[in-house]
Amino acid sequence: MEMSEIIIYCDGGCRGNQDDHNVGGWGAILKYGDHVKELRGGLRNTTNNVMELTAAIRALESLKTRQIPVSFYIDSAYVVNGMNSWISGWIKKGWKTAGGKAVKNKELWMRLNELAQMQEKIAFNKVKGHHGVEYNERADQLANLAMDDLEKDN
Repeated sequence: MEMSEIIIYCDGGCRGNQDDHNVGGWGAILKYGDHVKELRGGLRNTTNNVMELTAAIRALESLKTRQIPVSFYIDSAYVVNGMNSWISGWIKKGWKTAGGKAVKNKELWMRLNELAQMQEKIAFNKVKGHHGVEYNERADQLANLAMDDLEKDN
């Protein structure tokens, strides 16, 4: 019998990324068998990358188990490359990039890595954004809804 897995799609976004008064949002969908759980949230004065990382962190924080394999599907090359390639080098270099600069969003990377290490089996997979992948599109919608909520509260 094949072991089932938890599938997570997550996305983050930011409107007015370069402005002082921007709004950011993130969305995540967790799927296990027939169960689907949606999460979303937002922040003011943030960046797209912060929202992408936050989506993955919040999704992992919501898990109640460590034994079931987790597969992430994320359209952010930043998060996927960070977790699959860059993070081990950053840790070895004391959270410095290959160029010797401090890693941006270090606290978020540390938290995401800590949560990922708690899982027995975890994979970060790149998915093409805005290509009709149902749950990826929904994660994007959730991020946008979170931004709408912040804009309404202005």
